[in-house]
Amino acid sequence: MLLVVASVLAFACDNPAGPSPVLGDEFTLAPGEQAQVEGTRLGVKFISVAGDSRCPMNALCITGGDAQVKIEALSSSGKTPYDLHTGDMQPVKHGEFIIALVQLQPYPFAGKTTEPGDYRATLRVTK
Repeated sequence: MLLVVASVLAFACDNPAGPSPVLGDEFTLAPGEQAQVEGTRLGVKFISVAGDSRCPMNALCITGGDAQVKIEALSSSGKTPYDLHTGDMQPVKHGEFIIALVQLQPYPFAGKTTEPGDYRATLRVTK
């Protein structure tokens, strides 16, 4: 029992706490932030945006582009990394849960660089 409590405390100290969403609700995370889904043993951490080639809102593009959002699912089985993409918005399945990217902000603007810490990923976890 003490080992479980110590593991939870160590996990909490290493990862800035974010919202505690209810299953099915949208929640927004900053890079490095995590959320524990209420009533479950599942946490989701937003790691980073690995690449953002989305068409800037003030430009004309042939394709819409894509941003790669790196997350981790945190459960009793450990940390599992996943990549979510704005190009297809395809969710990932982690055990009995489905983790979906709802949106990534800010949207790119030509001539303005988005700093890595400025991104916000809106996610939803369902069964």
